[in-house]
Amino acid sequence: MWLTWRAATQRALYGEAGFYLRERPSGHFRTSVSASAAFAEAVLALLREVDAELGKPDRLDLVDIGAGEGTLVTRVLAAAEPGLSERLRVTAVDLSPRPEGLPERVEWRGGLPDAIQGLAIANEWLDNVPVDVVEQTSGGPRLVMVDVHTGEERVGGALRPADREWLERWWPLPRVGARAEIGRPRDEAWAAVVTRLTRGRAIAVDYAHPVDNRPLCGTLTGYRDGAVVSPIPDGTCDITAHVALDACAEAGRRAGAISTTLSTQRAALRALGLTGARPPVELAHRDPRGYLRALARASEEGELIDPAGLGGFGWLDQRR
Repeated sequence: MWLTWRAATQRALYGEAGFYLRERPSGHFRTSVSASAAFAEAVLALLREVDAELGKPDRLDLVDIGAGEGTLVTRVLAAAEPGLSERLRVTAVDLSPRPEGLPERVEWRGGLPDAIQGLAIANEWLDNVPVDVVEQTSGGPRLVMVDVHTGEERVGGALRPADREWLERWWPLPRVGARAEIGRPRDEAWAAVVTRLTRGRAIAVDYAHPVDNRPLCGTLTGYRDGAVVSPIPDGTCDITAHVALDACAEAGRRAGAISTTLSTQRAALRALGLTGARPPVELAHRDPRGYLRALARASEEGELIDPAGLGGFGWLDQRR
């Protein structure tokens, strides 16, 4: 069966018995959330900032979009001080079934809440919003079709006007054979988050690239059991593509964001106190066990801010 990549990915990931309805992310790829509890501590520090910016309201939302196994919200709740925890309304948004052992106070839902006052965070969510793949031909850009069983591809029809407009603005194709992923569905998904933000901040964290440095052949990739595999949309692997966060930022501005910051995870986490600094050697003599704990913590922070790894992720921060 031949489908566009967007339709094939939607079917493979979220259709009946789709990958994300059947599998847990931690079994297939490593994220910042699964890499270290230090990421949740940084999100808690961010939540405290938002709380102060809003004047410590009676109710403060924490919404985790693409919550996976609920690890992030579980860790934030466990670490939050009583005065903040008591005011928190925690929502985890994911299409997969509610995980066992999730704190009862966490609302698990398949769609966004109607209104958010506080912090909405989407860590590696937008890269799993399905997109169409296009290829530049001598006759202009054309959709790429894929056989859902084999991954074989062929060139299909012309783009819809809205997609062609997006391509010309956000991912111009310089030559025949060049490819792009049409990020318009991600823009719409992100705008839906910002629209629901009554007061506070929305954060998107993802693999990203800027308009002046898009990959020539696109970024479509598959993951299975911790390894990169061919992205065959048959439901047996994760299918992902990097995100045009600059386009999402513009969509967020149109949706009402009053300020926008685009940075890297390295810069964002360092600003929140994660430095990866090794403990002083003198500590090893005074408190050997404490030194080993501090050394392990420094290693975890170092992984989260490594510019060649997780630290290279893009961070989009928008406020309303």
